[in-house]
Amino acid sequence: MTILDKIVARKKEEVAAAKALLSISDLQAMPFFSRECHNLRESILDPNRTGIIAEYKRASPSKGLINGTSTVQEVVSGYQKAGASAISVLTDNDFFQGSLEDLTAAREVLEIPLLRKEFIVDEYQIAEAKAYGADIILLIAACLDRQEIKSLSEYAKSLGLNVLLEVHNEEELQRTIFDSIDAIGVNNRNLKDFSVSLEHSYDLVNKIPDQFIKVSESGISDPETIKALKKAGFNAFLIGENFMKTKDPMEAIVEFVNKI
Repeated sequence: MTILDKIVARKKEEVAAAKALLSISDLQAMPFFSRECHNLRESILDPNRTGIIAEYKRASPSKGLINGTSTVQEVVSGYQKAGASAISVLTDNDFFQGSLEDLTAAREVLEIPLLRKEFIVDEYQIAEAKAYGADIILLIAACLDRQEIKSLSEYAKSLGLNVLLEVHNEEELQRTIFDSIDAIGVNNRNLKDFSVSLEHSYDLVNKIPDQFIKVSESGISDPETIKALKKAGFNAFLIGENFMKTKDPMEAIVEFVNKI
């Protein structure tokens, strides 16, 4: 089994356990469920912001603990102040040491779109995302088939959520394009072996229809790379580890943005 296979298998167990504790009706009764989501496209294209989707990530399967000291609220507040267009928060516990509570903590201090970074395999997780304060959900083509992406994205849109579809190669891209998707992200990290190459972004950027916000994800550590990706046609850039691995992620993003 690849790491992705293990994560997906564990996710199905988690969803079954969560459903036994809280029903969809319970989630719909939570305060955040009825709020109107921030618009991802508007925030990404806002000329006063950077296009950066800045991520709060404590740990990863490939690197282990990345940052165990900086709190969610101080980091995401710093990201927002530095001009991030959106915030991504990992909610997987077993592999990334995240939680839904992290998502809610971020929502309480943010006025920009918030992404629930999660391995979604069930509609229930989308309802959870809305209930805990997300504006955006992530669908990963590597662990979902065409029909699943269609039905999950349509359900998310019915709740007013923005949808970010993540692909890694042209095959995944061509089988997963739907009007119920707002943004398409090219993950430069292979989720099966965790190797990273920016060539994935450059190979796919012109194959993504212009109706979608184009996002380059992972492996971005140099402001010059942002300039090159923008020139190639990308609107947004998901960056997490580059900031989180420092002692002060809030200062790291300020220094990074000043060089763009």
